[in-house]
Amino acid sequence: MRAFVLLNTVIGLFFCASSASKEIALTFDDAPLPGNSFMSGEEKTQKIIKGLQAQHVSDALFFVTTGNIKDKQGIDRLNAYTKAGFHLGHHSHGHFSLNKSTSNDYLLDFYQSHLILQSYDNVLKLHRFPFLHYGETQEKRKQIKARLEELQYQIGYVTVDNFDWYINSKLLEAISKKKSINYDKLKEVYVETIWRSIEFYDQVAVKHLGTEVKHVLLLHENELAALFIGDLVAHIKSKGWKIIAPSEAYEDPTLLKYSASFEFNKQGRIAAMAHDKGTDKALLRSEAENTKYLDDLLQRNSVFK
Repeated sequence: MRAFVLLNTVIGLFFCASSASKEIALTFDDAPLPGNSFMSGEEKTQKIIKGLQAQHVSDALFFVTTGNIKDKQGIDRLNAYTKAGFHLGHHSHGHFSLNKSTSNDYLLDFYQSHLILQSYDNVLKLHRFPFLHYGETQEKRKQIKARLEELQYQIGYVTVDNFDWYINSKLLEAISKKKSINYDKLKEVYVETIWRSIEFYDQVAVKHLGTEVKHVLLLHENELAALFIGDLVAHIKSKGWKIIAPSEAYEDPTLLKYSASFEFNKQGRIAAMAHDKGTDKALLRSEAENTKYLDDLLQRNSVFK
């Protein structure tokens, strides 16, 4: 009888573990990005909100580059996100690379953005480094980390990097050149390349960190997000994943263990930690994070003609 109970317990634990959903939070960089003749800034914001709401995403995080707030429309767009229940984070004012700036210049820019964000609701004290550049020396990384902590900011790390920005640039280029665009194929490329990156970094976490983590997906507040965010979320859910609030993701105990000694930060927190454990950089970058790969993929799928 005791053996039977033990067997049932083991089986129950196995099924609980195997049925647990993988989890990921959605974040969007550079808000509010300007509009253009293809899509106004206001239209972009409304489409992103509708796409998220259609998939019942209760929270997402928009990392604000405050230098992109040019007028009342920019202010209104950020307020639209917060009124929809989403949150804002800190992504600098001038979008400078810390690797190419002095600590003092970077912090002056940081504080300018910090003051501007005081005017908005639903702001989380999370700072995401532009270009994921944490500083080219350990001393600089220590200095910046200490200053952020003094201001009670946490680093808004990512776990899943991707090249959505590059695909978006090819879309805008095709529009400017009046090329024919197959939007169904474009959607497939967008969704599949991001999904491939999600799978890649999840596998890196399990293999090199030895555990499942709460993921943070890096996207940009761009035209592709406006067009296809609902499709992307639907695809992620169809694979058994759960969309969680960014505030929940940023409580993951494994990923909070950041050290200024981490040298390889530009591919996200999982890659940084795996590299710190001795994994070669070449093994920590998804093949989809490559412009030639994406150019070939877009061409093979006849996305632009």
